[in-house]
Amino acid sequence: MEDKRIDIDAIPGERWFPKETNFEDDIKEYWGDWGVSSEVETLRAVLMRRPGKEIENFNAKEVRFSDDPVDVELMRKQHDDVVKIYKDFGVDVYYVENQREDRPNAIFCRDLVLMTPEGAILTRPGMAARRGEERYIGEALSKLGVPIIKTVSGDGMFEGANAMWVDRHTCVISTGSRCNKSGYEQVKTELERMGVEVWHMQQPYSNIHIDGLMNPLSNDAVLVHAGQVPYDIIDMLKHKGYKIIEAPSRTEVRETFACNFVALEPGHIVMPEGSPRTQELLEKEGIKVQTVNISEIIKGKGALHCITAYLKRG
Repeated sequence: MEDKRIDIDAIPGERWFPKETNFEDDIKEYWGDWGVSSEVETLRAVLMRRPGKEIENFNAKEVRFSDDPVDVELMRKQHDDVVKIYKDFGVDVYYVENQREDRPNAIFCRDLVLMTPEGAILTRPGMAARRGEERYIGEALSKLGVPIIKTVSGDGMFEGANAMWVDRHTCVISTGSRCNKSGYEQVKTELERMGVEVWHMQQPYSNIHIDGLMNPLSNDAVLVHAGQVPYDIIDMLKHKGYKIIEAPSRTEVRETFACNFVALEPGHIVMPEGSPRTQELLEKEGIKVQTVNISEIIKGKGALHCITAYLKRG
């Protein structure tokens, strides 16, 4: 019997095969040289907010500043002094150009973004007097070409200083008044997708961020305010090969922000002026310490680590 079927050509395949790389591999080629997974590897780029009109007239109590009046021009000069240290080291310093004029805490950029190997997580501040600052951080990041891979949303609260990188595959996140369970889970999920193990740290009632209590000095040494850091976190760091260096003065930790420093590279830090006992101890441990006077910035109850949002390390 004659075959009357019509032979129809098959639909051809797409022949358009995807580029099977991950975002971390692509980021430099398509976005720029961004990414952070360390608190100490060589600092390459930062985002900062030079004090603007927002610090010229505000209610100190409402925004959690010291009662001591702020010398506006001195604060700006001190901020410039910090920037000069970074630039002299070779760091690219970018600025948040726009901001609400009723947000004097906006100088503390670290709280508004957490940088990861794949880009930025835009935070959602816990304090009403800071809510909304993150919009302008997002604007600055977008202009630079930094990918924003997550914005904390819903009922989540999370600030960048509630996270501390231990290494590429380990990060500590603290919960407390500035990071609730929802914010923690949102950031944890995003980091776990990148192959990061997240360690939970309960923030003491007396403190709001990790960088007031603990900060790595190098890839094998960390400064801690021992009376405020949970044992399991210290134990994890010890098993990761870190030497635990205990801050010798509670007064220096609380009043002159001895733990709130910035590492320029492993074993080389910039810390606020005014913590001689801690500085002496660190130098005996082989840490290179530069100091800078930020007396006016400290009136905002934050210091060097707080004003510096890392965009690139290593």
